[in-house]
Amino acid sequence: MAEIEDAIERADREAFTRQPPKTLKGQIGYLIRQLGSAKAVAQEIGVTADSVNRYRRGARKHARADVAAKIDDAVRQRWQPQVRKRRQRQAATTGGVTVETRARFGYTAPIGTTDDGRFRRLTVHLPPTYAQRLFDARNTGASDQQMRQIIAEGLKDVYFQDNGTRATGLTDVTLNDIDYLDLDY
Repeated sequence: MAEIEDAIERADREAFTRQPPKTLKGQIGYLIRQLGSAKAVAQEIGVTADSVNRYRRGARKHARADVAAKIDDAVRQRWQPQVRKRRQRQAATTGGVTVETRARFGYTAPIGTTDDGRFRRLTVHLPPTYAQRLFDARNTGASDQQMRQIIAEGLKDVYFQDNGTRATGLTDVTLNDIDYLDLDY
């Protein structure tokens, strides 16, 4: 699963200044304006172009549940891109990102200390450099595992090592078995 990608998307949606269209006709109209044609919208949501045109005209007022979910998701992914960019830019330059998670952390530590991974519930504010790395990785199509590693490095530096004042022998932290993960910026 793409837990990190989903968490970034949820955090972006919290920044919306206006709600996306709620009616099927409004959603389809928005997608046609964004994608350029009924055919492109049809490919995006997995229906025929004729169905898209029926939705746009209002001849069909309700879509199947699975199609309605795809339409809603497609609209929300494209909604208010400037607001998203502004929030992400702010997080990457001054604000940073807060990670709230319950996950199993594994780590490499010196001999004589425990390195058993265990579930921890953490809420940690990471500095803007980690937010920038995370957004850059997402925009270049990095895998969820690569984005997990960025967050794990941030948690190692800020939480486990307290910015270099403790646990200096800790060399590697991994983020495994995510129960939940939320981001806020």
